[in-house]
Amino acid sequence: MDEEKKVGTYECVAEPFHVDFTGRLTMGVLGNHLLNCAGFHASERGFGIATLNEDNYTWVLSRLAVEMDEMPRQYERFRVQTWVENVYRLFTDRNFAILAEDGRPLGYARSVWAMINMQTRKPADLLDLHGGCIVDYVCKDKPCPIGKPSRIRVQAAEPVESLRARYSDIDINGHVNSIRYVEHILDLFPLERYRETPIRRFEVAYVAESYYGDELSLYVDDCGGNAYAVEMRKNGKETACRAKVEFGGCCK
Repeated sequence: MDEEKKVGTYECVAEPFHVDFTGRLTMGVLGNHLLNCAGFHASERGFGIATLNEDNYTWVLSRLAVEMDEMPRQYERFRVQTWVENVYRLFTDRNFAILAEDGRPLGYARSVWAMINMQTRKPADLLDLHGGCIVDYVCKDKPCPIGKPSRIRVQAAEPVESLRARYSDIDINGHVNSIRYVEHILDLFPLERYRETPIRRFEVAYVAESYYGDELSLYVDDCGGNAYAVEMRKNGKETACRAKVEFGGCCK
């Protein structure tokens, strides 16, 4: 397959209800755009959620790292490109480029996905599914010039905040939506932090599913240099996700 055909390109716009008090797209909404575009790209190649659900399989996001030089402003149009960089037996690497309307790169993202059996919740063998044809869509030649998701560790012994998973947190699969974790983590920081030093890089690693009514406690380490490591635990014990937030983005 031609390398260019392996890359999906999707048009987006920063709607007024998708921007924050600075007039720029929020990281949570950008995350939703990335996940939607990943879904479109997979569906167009026969690996979409609807098709997989017929065989009791679905995609789950394992890791996401987003690095932005600049967030789109209110009403600005932008494009998201996405492609599969690698396919392993249990995971696949998917990359993204976020481009301004004139083609200028605004940022990039890397993600790691697994396909699981919806009944057993165990990973599927990607190289066995559909005869392993998913490898036909691997695109090795398109660069993604940001670091891969890192290993995040949090040492804090006491939570800085706790919340209960409610209706607006729960997605169609019956557990807390991937992006809701992102939004809860970003709510930890004051407005002045975002006004002075926007986010340069955000990483999240999902560890365990959370459900309606779970108590979610957030633990934070100040890593220095405007970087923070965050761990979210459910019901005081099991880790739900870990994240790293690095401020210092451009205010232009």
